[in-house]
Amino acid sequence: MTYYTMSTPNPMPSTAVPMTARPRDVQIADLGHQTWVLRSRTWERLKFEVEYSRQCGTTANAYLIRGDRTALLDPPGESFTTLFLAALQPQVDLGSLDYLVLNHVNANRLATLRRLLGLAPQAQVVCSHPATRWLRDRGLSSAQIHPVRSGDSLDLGQGHILRFVGVPTPRWPDGLCTYDPASQILYSDKLFGVHHCADALWDAQWRQLEADRRHYFDCLHSSQTRQIATALRQLEALPLNLLAPGHGPLVRYSLSRVMQDYRQWCQQRGPRLPQVAIIYASAYGNTAKLAAALATALTQANVAVELVNGEHTDPAALLDILARCDGVMLGSPTLGGHAPVQMQTALGLVLDHWPKTKPVGVFGSYGWSGEAVDWLAQKLRDANIPLGFDPLRVRFSPDDNALESCHAAAARFAQQLRKRQKQHTPPPAAGQGDRTQQALNRVVGTLCVLTTTDADGPSGLLTSAVAQASFEPPGLMVTVPQGCLDLSPGTAFGLNILQEGRTVRRHFSTQQPVRPPFGPLLFTLADNSCARLSDALAYLACTVVETLPLGDHLLIYATVAQGSLLAQGMPAVGQ
Repeated sequence: MTYYTMSTPNPMPSTAVPMTARPRDVQIADLGHQTWVLRSRTWERLKFEVEYSRQCGTTANAYLIRGDRTALLDPPGESFTTLFLAALQPQVDLGSLDYLVLNHVNANRLATLRRLLGLAPQAQVVCSHPATRWLRDRGLSSAQIHPVRSGDSLDLGQGHILRFVGVPTPRWPDGLCTYDPASQILYSDKLFGVHHCADALWDAQWRQLEADRRHYFDCLHSSQTRQIATALRQLEALPLNLLAPGHGPLVRYSLSRVMQDYRQWCQQRGPRLPQVAIIYASAYGNTAKLAAALATALTQANVAVELVNGEHTDPAALLDILARCDGVMLGSPTLGGHAPVQMQTALGLVLDHWPKTKPVGVFGSYGWSGEAVDWLAQKLRDANIPLGFDPLRVRFSPDDNALESCHAAAARFAQQLRKRQKQHTPPPAAGQGDRTQQALNRVVGTLCVLTTTDADGPSGLLTSAVAQASFEPPGLMVTVPQGCLDLSPGTAFGLNILQEGRTVRRHFSTQQPVRPPFGPLLFTLADNSCARLSDALAYLACTVVETLPLGDHLLIYATVAQGSLLAQGMPAVGQ
């Protein structure tokens, strides 16, 4: 085993330096069996997303396999493009590169892909069929792409017969894992990784990574555990020497442990998430794009999603899926003025078995008249089944405006699910359990007034962008407009959780804080000197720990020092 590092041209001092002062580099290692890893490393927090919030840096792992033909797997995103290409070119003649294997695609990775194809125009891009459609929409020609399905293989020669395992999830509907029987390495992409940068190539100190692994799983997979559990069942049958994830150290010493952890985490039951089935058929891939956009937006709204291709799912399986879901969306193209038979079957099952208190959404792409979407929606209305959003009809391939409409529709759908879930969840009896946890239980997705105090006195801001972020210590995330409040780390604030049926919201704004008097509302100053509204359902005393700028908004992570349940009732949900 040999490995070495190519770094940025910044000179390295001879003495040790703090991790955050080290420049980005690419660590290259020979894994044997004519296989190499190229780990693009950053020792600082790469992005603002919560998955990076432990601030341990990260690595973007790419892999090179040489048989009679050569394949490069999972090149990194745009942050590393120039550095990665400088490290790659001494390792392989790009003019002889045969395949670029992408276990998933996104805009960040596309930037590197374009640079690679400019240097290696003969290389074929190997990816799933959903990824193929995505790449074609962004200018790649069909001649450049080699689409594969789960179970397909690609023979590189000398025993390297790459086998592809489809692992689609709501967040990555194009997801693949790639297995090489010659080395018994599974290239697992978004599975089994961790955002942690170190000199160690392997997971020999895996116990020190346990908290980071769990954080990575919770951020990426906690709302799609059903799909992850399905993927695990496929992958566990493979003889494995090594897991080669997209991020973090390669997994050799804790291979069975990380598999066991993933199984256990998939089975754990935290607070139950609303669950939605998106059942669709797609003639040319356009309705599938809408389904994927809706699934992504629902997942971001903390809704568990089951993405179901109606063309490959029998009626008995559809019934099982409907029985466990809180909402369903039906996506259909229009073929000859009608919905395809599979979607007619799915609609029949919904009409016969779906409770009339649960919402349904309808969407689809069409080329001419789009009757299928209207027909589905009318059948549901005739049966008095509520529609969760206005039917989405998109002509041909969805553009950015259509995808934005999907996100807005999914947000409305998620809001209805949360409201229905709260209406069917009885509040705990007064005095039962810990008061802080009782108050915290009211926070997710509800309407709140955030109160602070400065030299000019107390003020309040209306927000529903609040979510529980941690259990120990109790913590939450809040998003507010940039610059409207001084919420630097260490600042105390109060979170007044509003009660359904009250008019408190009328006296506050979501854009600018309001000073007393708050209309006719009464309030007292809590122990943290922030306003506690007498008409609130619950109150949480919070302290800012960390802030992250997100465009024109500020994301705040805060811990909860104490909480109190002020009344019995249902939380108000933003409109």
